[in-house]
Amino acid sequence: MAFDNYDGFKNDVFRLTKIDLSAYKEKQMRRRIDSLVTKRGCASYSDYVKLLSSNTEVFDEFVNFLTINVSEFYRNPDQWKLMDEKYIPELISKFGKRLKIWSAACSTGDEPYSLVMALSRHLDLRDIKILATDIDKQVLATAKTGLYSEKSIASVPDDFKKKYFTKVGNSYQISDQIKSRVEFKEGNLLRDTYTTGCNMIVCRNVVIYFTEEAKRDIYDKFNKSLVDGGLLFIGSTEQVMDYKELGYIRRSSFFYEKGKE
Repeated sequence: MAFDNYDGFKNDVFRLTKIDLSAYKEKQMRRRIDSLVTKRGCASYSDYVKLLSSNTEVFDEFVNFLTINVSEFYRNPDQWKLMDEKYIPELISKFGKRLKIWSAACSTGDEPYSLVMALSRHLDLRDIKILATDIDKQVLATAKTGLYSEKSIASVPDDFKKKYFTKVGNSYQISDQIKSRVEFKEGNLLRDTYTTGCNMIVCRNVVIYFTEEAKRDIYDKFNKSLVDGGLLFIGSTEQVMDYKELGYIRRSSFFYEKGKE
């Protein structure tokens, strides 16, 4: 069943939740929302908005409905702690405050937003800019919206939770202060030309799904994208097998530095 005046509904949702449905693919999102409206026995979007306004359970259901396919902030906290205490200060010492950092295959934005927060311990937010790419338009739309489940932000340091997240229903909206420091773009690691001049590349728990040949190709391209002394931060399930041949120095289990050519 299709309902009329979706534009008006989007405005109502933004007024109630500060969630901008325009950031989502309309065809897919509208189809899913329509099923939710029908499930609640509403004959129109306006009826559903009235229910959202008056029924906490329905409101929470709707907000949580928008937090699907979420990964995690600060995944493997010990590695983020190491980056915070050791590698970020090193990068700033070597390259200055305006670091070029690329979050490759960023999914729903947990990783690049984690990077902004981690860097904010050392830099003014105005000096932080993260490039975040993913092949999936839908997850990029979710990332731009910046709405996450409680489980997703469980590992975020408490001071950042208080400072940068606002509770919306049973979910959490990340602040515009953090969102504004990330530029999201579509990108295909297997096909597209990589950005260059990076001081750090973060690509975690992604290449595990690729063939060994594809992995090597990606790590080789990452190396070419990094400046000398730049860092590659990978996931806890991954390792760069031929790192010496590819021009890396292994700094620790999941951090690889580009050696000088």
